[in-house]
Amino acid sequence: MYRSYLKLTKPGIVLGNMISLSGGYFLASRSTINWFQLALVLLSVALVIGSGCTVNNVVDRDIDALMARTRNRPMVSGEVSTRSALSFAALLALSGFVLLFQGTKCAVAALLLFVGYIVYTGLYTLFFKRRSIHGTMVGSFSGAMPPVVGYCAASGRFDTAALILWIVFCIWQMPHSYAIAIFRSSDYRAAAIPVYPLVKGTLAAKHHMIGYIVAFTCVATLLVPLGYAGAIYLLAALASGIGWFWIGVRGLTTQDDIVWARQLFFTSIAVVTILSIAMSIDRFSPPHSGLRRCSSQHMSASKF
Repeated sequence: MYRSYLKLTKPGIVLGNMISLSGGYFLASRSTINWFQLALVLLSVALVIGSGCTVNNVVDRDIDALMARTRNRPMVSGEVSTRSALSFAALLALSGFVLLFQGTKCAVAALLLFVGYIVYTGLYTLFFKRRSIHGTMVGSFSGAMPPVVGYCAASGRFDTAALILWIVFCIWQMPHSYAIAIFRSSDYRAAAIPVYPLVKGTLAAKHHMIGYIVAFTCVATLLVPLGYAGAIYLLAALASGIGWFWIGVRGLTTQDDIVWARQLFFTSIAVVTILSIAMSIDRFSPPHSGLRRCSSQHMSASKF
Protein backbone atom coordinates (compact mmCIF):
# COMPACT_ATOMS: atom_id res chain seq x y z
CA MET A 1 0.00 0.00 0.00
CA TYR A 2 2.79 2.44 0.89
CA ARG A 3 4.39 1.76 -2.47
CA SER A 4 1.14 2.68 -4.21
CA TYR A 5 1.11 6.08 -2.51
CA LEU A 6 4.75 6.59 -3.44
CA LYS A 7 3.93 5.87 -7.08
CA LEU A 8 1.27 8.59 -6.99
CA THR A 9 3.98 11.18 -6.33
CA LYS A 10 5.92 10.20 -9.49
CA PRO A 11 9.37 9.91 -7.83
CA GLY A 12 11.23 10.29 -11.13
CA ILE A 13 9.72 13.72 -11.72
CA VAL A 14 10.40 14.72 -8.11
CA LEU A 15 14.05 13.66 -8.36
CA GLY A 16 14.58 15.54 -11.62
CA ASN A 17 13.22 18.71 -10.07
CA MET A 18 15.48 18.31 -7.05
CA ILE A 19 18.50 18.51 -9.37
CA SER A 20 17.42 21.81 -10.93
CA LEU A 21 16.33 23.17 -7.54
CA SER A 22 19.78 22.45 -6.10
CA GLY A 23 21.39 24.26 -9.03
CA GLY A 24 19.31 27.37 -8.34
CA TYR A 25 20.04 27.20 -4.61
CA PHE A 26 23.79 26.84 -5.09
CA LEU A 27 23.84 29.64 -7.68
CA ALA A 28 22.41 32.03 -5.10
CA SER A 29 24.42 30.77 -2.13
CA ARG A 30 27.71 32.41 -3.18
CA SER A 31 30.55 31.53 -0.81
CA THR A 32 28.49 30.09 2.06
CA ILE A 33 25.90 27.33 1.97
CA ASN A 34 23.38 26.57 4.68
CA TRP A 35 23.16 22.80 4.21
CA PHE A 36 20.38 22.37 6.76
CA GLN A 37 18.25 24.97 5.00
CA LEU A 38 18.96 23.33 1.64
CA ALA A 39 17.73 20.01 3.03
CA LEU A 40 14.53 21.68 4.26
CA VAL A 41 13.95 23.35 0.90
CA LEU A 42 14.52 20.09 -0.99
CA LEU A 43 12.13 18.21 1.29
CA SER A 44 9.43 20.89 1.24
CA VAL A 45 9.47 21.31 -2.54
CA ALA A 46 9.54 17.53 -3.02
CA LEU A 47 6.41 17.26 -0.88
CA VAL A 48 4.59 19.92 -2.89
CA ILE A 49 5.61 18.44 -6.25
CA GLY A 50 4.54 15.02 -5.00
CA SER A 51 1.18 16.51 -4.07
CA GLY A 52 0.77 18.05 -7.52
CA CYS A 53 1.61 14.74 -9.19
CA THR A 54 -0.90 12.95 -6.97
CA VAL A 55 -3.64 15.39 -7.99
CA ASN A 56 -2.61 14.85 -11.61
CA ASN A 57 -2.99 11.09 -11.13
CA VAL A 58 -6.48 11.55 -9.72
CA VAL A 59 -7.67 13.86 -12.50
CA ASP A 60 -6.07 11.83 -15.31
CA ARG A 61 -7.16 8.39 -14.16
CA ASP A 62 -9.58 8.08 -17.10
CA ILE A 63 -7.04 8.87 -19.82
CA ASP A 64 -4.27 7.01 -17.99
CA ALA A 65 -6.33 3.86 -18.47
CA LEU A 66 -6.07 4.37 -22.24
CA MET A 67 -2.28 4.64 -22.42
CA ALA A 68 0.12 1.71 -22.26
CA ARG A 69 2.68 3.43 -20.04
CA THR A 70 0.13 4.61 -17.45
CA ARG A 71 -2.57 1.95 -17.38
CA ASN A 72 -1.04 0.30 -14.29
CA ARG A 73 -0.93 3.43 -12.15
CA PRO A 74 -2.55 3.11 -8.69
CA MET A 75 -5.56 5.28 -9.54
CA VAL A 76 -6.31 3.21 -12.63
CA SER A 77 -5.88 -0.16 -10.93
CA GLY A 78 -7.95 0.92 -7.95
CA GLU A 79 -5.15 0.38 -5.43
CA VAL A 80 -5.88 3.82 -3.95
CA SER A 81 -9.31 5.45 -3.71
CA THR A 82 -9.94 8.96 -5.00
CA ARG A 83 -10.74 10.23 -1.51
CA SER A 84 -7.57 8.75 -0.03
CA ALA A 85 -5.42 10.11 -2.84
CA LEU A 86 -6.82 13.64 -2.48
CA SER A 87 -6.36 13.53 1.31
CA PHE A 88 -2.79 12.37 0.76
CA ALA A 89 -2.20 15.21 -1.74
CA ALA A 90 -3.60 17.79 0.69
CA LEU A 91 -1.36 16.53 3.50
CA LEU A 92 1.73 16.66 1.28
CA ALA A 93 0.96 20.17 0.01
CA LEU A 94 0.20 21.61 3.45
CA SER A 95 3.33 20.06 4.96
CA GLY A 96 5.48 21.27 2.08
CA PHE A 97 4.32 24.88 2.12
CA VAL A 98 4.57 25.20 5.89
CA LEU A 99 8.02 23.62 5.94
CA LEU A 100 9.30 25.86 3.14
CA PHE A 101 8.13 29.06 4.80
CA GLN A 102 9.33 28.06 8.26
CA GLY A 103 12.66 26.91 6.90
CA THR A 104 13.38 30.01 4.82
CA LYS A 105 11.18 32.81 6.21
CA CYS A 106 10.95 33.83 2.57
CA ALA A 107 7.43 34.66 1.42
CA VAL A 108 8.63 35.07 -2.18
CA ALA A 109 9.86 31.48 -2.40
CA ALA A 110 6.65 30.14 -0.86
CA LEU A 111 4.50 32.31 -3.13
CA LEU A 112 6.32 31.18 -6.27
CA LEU A 113 5.92 27.53 -5.27
CA PHE A 114 2.23 28.11 -4.63
CA VAL A 115 1.75 29.75 -8.03
CA GLY A 116 3.54 26.84 -9.69
CA TYR A 117 1.31 24.38 -7.84
CA ILE A 118 -1.90 26.15 -8.87
CA VAL A 119 -0.80 26.42 -12.49
CA TYR A 120 0.08 22.71 -12.65
CA THR A 121 -2.93 21.27 -10.83
CA GLY A 122 -5.41 23.85 -12.07
CA LEU A 123 -4.67 25.46 -15.41
CA TYR A 124 -2.61 22.63 -16.87
CA THR A 125 -4.13 19.43 -15.46
CA LEU A 126 -7.78 20.49 -15.33
CA PHE A 127 -7.99 22.53 -18.52
CA PHE A 128 -5.18 23.01 -21.03
CA LYS A 129 -3.79 19.47 -21.15
CA ARG A 130 -6.96 18.05 -22.71
CA ARG A 131 -8.09 21.06 -24.71
CA SER A 132 -5.17 22.92 -26.25
CA ILE A 133 -1.89 22.37 -28.08
CA HIS A 134 -0.54 25.07 -25.78
CA GLY A 135 -0.89 22.84 -22.74
CA THR A 136 2.83 22.08 -22.82
CA MET A 137 3.66 25.78 -22.60
CA VAL A 138 1.29 26.28 -19.67
CA GLY A 139 2.78 23.27 -17.93
CA SER A 140 6.27 24.64 -18.47
CA PHE A 141 5.42 27.68 -16.33
CA SER A 142 5.10 25.47 -13.27
CA GLY A 143 7.83 23.04 -14.32
CA ALA A 144 10.34 25.88 -14.29
CA MET A 145 9.57 26.95 -10.72
CA PRO A 146 11.83 24.60 -8.65
CA PRO A 147 15.20 26.21 -9.60
CA VAL A 148 13.66 29.65 -9.09
CA VAL A 149 12.31 28.65 -5.67
CA GLY A 150 15.74 27.27 -4.78
CA TYR A 151 17.41 30.50 -5.86
CA CYS A 152 14.98 32.72 -3.96
CA ALA A 153 15.16 30.55 -0.85
CA ALA A 154 18.94 30.96 -0.72
CA SER A 155 19.19 34.60 -1.77
CA GLY A 156 16.05 35.96 -0.17
CA ARG A 157 15.08 37.84 -3.30
CA PHE A 158 13.60 37.61 -6.78
CA ASP A 159 16.05 39.34 -9.10
CA THR A 160 17.29 39.21 -12.69
CA ALA A 161 18.97 35.85 -12.20
CA ALA A 162 15.74 34.34 -10.85
CA LEU A 163 13.87 35.64 -13.90
CA ILE A 164 16.49 34.21 -16.25
CA LEU A 165 16.32 30.84 -14.51
CA TRP A 166 12.55 30.79 -14.92
CA ILE A 167 12.75 31.63 -18.63
CA VAL A 168 15.55 29.12 -19.25
CA PHE A 169 13.71 26.23 -17.63
CA CYS A 170 10.42 27.19 -19.27
CA ILE A 171 12.10 26.99 -22.67
CA TRP A 172 13.85 23.73 -21.76
CA GLN A 173 10.50 22.06 -21.05
CA MET A 174 9.30 22.50 -24.62
CA PRO A 175 11.68 20.29 -26.68
CA HIS A 176 11.88 17.91 -23.73
CA SER A 177 8.09 17.47 -23.68
CA TYR A 178 7.71 17.42 -27.46
CA ALA A 179 10.23 14.59 -27.61
CA ILE A 180 8.08 12.57 -25.20
CA ALA A 181 5.00 13.31 -27.31
CA ILE A 182 6.79 11.98 -30.41
CA PHE A 183 8.09 8.69 -29.03
CA ARG A 184 4.88 8.19 -27.02
CA SER A 185 2.64 9.32 -29.87
CA SER A 186 0.50 6.16 -29.79
CA ASP A 187 -0.36 6.79 -26.14
CA TYR A 188 -1.24 10.45 -26.69
CA ARG A 189 -3.33 9.52 -29.73
CA ALA A 190 -5.21 6.85 -27.79
CA ALA A 191 -6.03 9.34 -25.03
CA ALA A 192 -6.85 12.13 -27.53
CA ILE A 193 -4.44 14.57 -25.89
CA PRO A 194 -3.82 17.46 -28.35
CA VAL A 195 -0.04 17.77 -28.04
CA TYR A 196 1.66 19.90 -30.69
CA PRO A 197 3.51 17.10 -32.55
CA LEU A 198 0.26 15.20 -33.10
CA VAL A 199 -1.85 18.20 -34.10
CA LYS A 200 0.66 20.09 -36.24
CA GLY A 201 2.83 17.19 -37.33
CA THR A 202 6.24 15.86 -36.37
CA LEU A 203 8.17 17.99 -38.88
CA ALA A 204 6.64 21.23 -37.60
CA ALA A 205 7.40 20.11 -34.04
CA LYS A 206 11.03 19.43 -34.97
CA HIS A 207 11.47 22.97 -36.30
CA HIS A 208 9.98 24.37 -33.09
CA MET A 209 12.21 22.13 -30.98
CA ILE A 210 15.34 23.36 -32.75
CA GLY A 211 14.22 26.96 -32.22
CA TYR A 212 13.58 26.33 -28.54
CA ILE A 213 17.01 24.75 -28.11
CA VAL A 214 18.68 27.80 -29.69
CA ALA A 215 16.66 30.13 -27.46
CA PHE A 216 17.48 28.01 -24.39
CA THR A 217 21.22 28.22 -25.07
CA CYS A 218 21.17 31.97 -25.71
CA VAL A 219 19.15 32.83 -22.60
CA ALA A 220 21.13 30.46 -20.38
CA THR A 221 24.38 32.25 -21.20
CA LEU A 222 22.96 35.61 -20.04
CA LEU A 223 23.86 34.73 -16.45
CA VAL A 224 27.53 35.25 -17.37
CA PRO A 225 27.59 38.86 -18.72
CA LEU A 226 25.20 39.88 -15.94
CA GLY A 227 27.71 38.67 -13.37
CA TYR A 228 25.86 35.72 -11.86
CA ALA A 229 28.12 32.96 -13.23
CA GLY A 230 31.55 32.59 -14.81
CA ALA A 231 33.61 30.78 -17.41
CA ILE A 232 32.92 27.23 -16.22
CA TYR A 233 29.19 27.78 -16.42
CA LEU A 234 29.49 29.50 -19.81
CA LEU A 235 31.46 26.58 -21.22
CA ALA A 236 28.95 24.08 -19.86
CA ALA A 237 25.96 26.02 -21.21
CA LEU A 238 27.47 26.43 -24.68
CA ALA A 239 28.80 22.87 -24.96
CA SER A 240 25.58 21.22 -23.79
CA GLY A 241 23.42 23.57 -25.84
CA ILE A 242 25.41 22.99 -29.03
CA GLY A 243 25.32 19.22 -28.48
CA TRP A 244 21.56 19.34 -27.94
CA PHE A 245 21.15 21.51 -31.05
CA TRP A 246 23.18 19.04 -33.14
CA ILE A 247 20.90 16.18 -32.12
CA GLY A 248 17.89 18.36 -32.86
CA VAL A 249 19.09 19.13 -36.37
CA ARG A 250 19.74 15.44 -37.01
CA GLY A 251 16.03 14.92 -36.56
CA LEU A 252 15.34 16.69 -39.85
CA THR A 253 16.93 13.84 -41.78
CA THR A 254 16.39 10.87 -39.50
CA GLN A 255 14.66 7.75 -40.76
CA ASP A 256 13.37 6.79 -37.31
CA ASP A 257 11.58 9.55 -35.41
CA ILE A 258 11.00 7.36 -32.36
CA VAL A 259 14.69 6.57 -31.83
CA TRP A 260 15.67 10.18 -32.51
CA ALA A 261 13.05 11.55 -30.08
CA ARG A 262 14.33 9.25 -27.33
CA GLN A 263 17.87 10.47 -27.95
CA LEU A 264 16.78 14.08 -27.75
CA PHE A 265 14.78 13.38 -24.61
CA PHE A 266 17.68 11.78 -22.75
CA THR A 267 19.99 14.53 -24.01
CA SER A 268 17.64 17.13 -22.55
CA ILE A 269 17.98 15.47 -19.14
CA ALA A 270 21.77 15.48 -19.48
CA VAL A 271 21.72 19.15 -20.49
CA VAL A 272 19.71 20.31 -17.48
CA THR A 273 21.87 18.18 -15.16
CA ILE A 274 25.09 19.64 -16.58
CA LEU A 275 23.69 23.15 -16.30
CA SER A 276 22.62 22.61 -12.68
CA ILE A 277 26.03 21.21 -11.75
CA ALA A 278 27.74 24.15 -13.47
CA MET A 279 25.60 26.57 -11.46
CA SER A 280 26.69 24.80 -8.31
CA ILE A 281 30.44 25.04 -8.91
CA ASP A 282 30.71 28.38 -10.71
CA ARG A 283 28.90 31.25 -9.01
CA PHE A 284 29.62 34.89 -8.19
CA SER A 285 27.88 37.58 -6.18
CA PRO A 286 25.28 39.33 -8.34
CA PRO A 287 25.72 43.04 -9.13
CA HIS A 288 22.06 43.85 -8.56
CA SER A 289 20.03 44.22 -5.39
CA GLY A 290 17.02 42.36 -6.82
CA LEU A 291 13.38 43.13 -7.38
CA ARG A 292 12.25 42.04 -3.95
CA ARG A 293 14.09 40.87 -0.86
CA CYS A 294 12.80 38.76 2.02
CA SER A 295 13.17 39.66 5.65
CA SER A 296 16.50 40.26 7.35
CA GLN A 297 15.65 37.31 9.56
CA HIS A 298 15.87 35.05 6.52
CA MET A 299 19.09 36.60 5.29
CA SER A 300 20.86 36.07 8.59
CA ALA A 301 19.53 32.51 8.76
CA SER A 302 21.03 31.66 5.38
CA LYS A 303 24.61 31.94 6.71
CA PHE A 304 26.49 29.71 9.10
